[in-house]
Amino acid sequence: MAVEKVLLAKPRGFCAGVEMAIKALSWMVRVFEPPVYCYHEIVHNKIVVERFTNAGVIFVDDPSQVPEGSPIMLSAHGSSPKTVDDARRISSISINAVCPLVTKVHHEVKTRASRGFEIIYIGHHGHDEALGTMAVAPDAVHLIETLEELEALPKISKPIALLAQTTLAVDEWQAIAIRAKELYPELWMPGKSDLCFATTNRQGALKQLAPIADVTIVIGSPNSSNTLALEKAARRTSDSMVYRVNSYDELPDNITGTVAITAGASAPEELTREIISFLSPTQGFDEVEVVHEQEYFPPPRELREFIKSLAYVSSFAFGEGVPATLPLDDDPEHGASEVIFNLASATTN
Repeated sequence: MAVEKVLLAKPRGFCAGVEMAIKALSWMVRVFEPPVYCYHEIVHNKIVVERFTNAGVIFVDDPSQVPEGSPIMLSAHGSSPKTVDDARRISSISINAVCPLVTKVHHEVKTRASRGFEIIYIGHHGHDEALGTMAVAPDAVHLIETLEELEALPKISKPIALLAQTTLAVDEWQAIAIRAKELYPELWMPGKSDLCFATTNRQGALKQLAPIADVTIVIGSPNSSNTLALEKAARRTSDSMVYRVNSYDELPDNITGTVAITAGASAPEELTREIISFLSPTQGFDEVEVVHEQEYFPPPRELREFIKSLAYVSSFAFGEGVPATLPLDDDPEHGASEVIFNLASATTN
């Protein structure tokens, strides 16, 4: 291996929604005796899911698989209204860790459908986010993934809205949006694209680095939509070799030259560090910041209220009165990558 330089895309890795969801589930693990249940993978990343599984989290595909009264968390991708109601009925400790940006799309679907719109929804067939969003108004939503599927839609006479899965590749969403506007001149679209800012930012940063690198590495799991979008962006932007990997051991040992690295929004930073160590660049690495991100999503409301109540009860039980600081007060100061790393240490000790 003769890697000279590594160019690290910034932003990369965990987005604000993933940060919120991972830290929320880590609190569940600390507060409750195992098992803690989670509806669907908390985020689409193999390492993250394995760490939580080892810590006593059981991931289920249906709330009916959760024993009555057991604590349950709903994943960051968003859940159908029925799933949310079922989880609340099963347990008084039901925490919805849906990303606020996905919630925004759910609201748009509900609002447009209630006003008589038919909705063309650009998303990936079978993806958790798409399934949860479509379930908000199933009779009004037409899921499409390609231009060909858009063209094949039956004639729609009602007012039409165009919405999208938040983790799509910008280029593929844009091409479909342009064609939809041509087919339906009165098409309604939100004032700002449904695409997640983190997804867009990561693709934009990678597009600047991939053309000047000999090799591009995208870190993330194959069931992560935003990771696959990054891989597509790299292949469209550059003629150089592109690898999409879960970890360093999936890389060949003959990589040379300058390597650009990014990570999907659900990939922990430790994977990036391990890959840099594996590549061992002779000239080190440079972090290239293209967009500065400082967004922060607080823990889910239900979790904040529960942890707060728990702290008050505990304090009064020990005669300490109202605590000066509460758990979660310092939440913004701790990153989810740190949480995942510490989770691994805790389960191996």
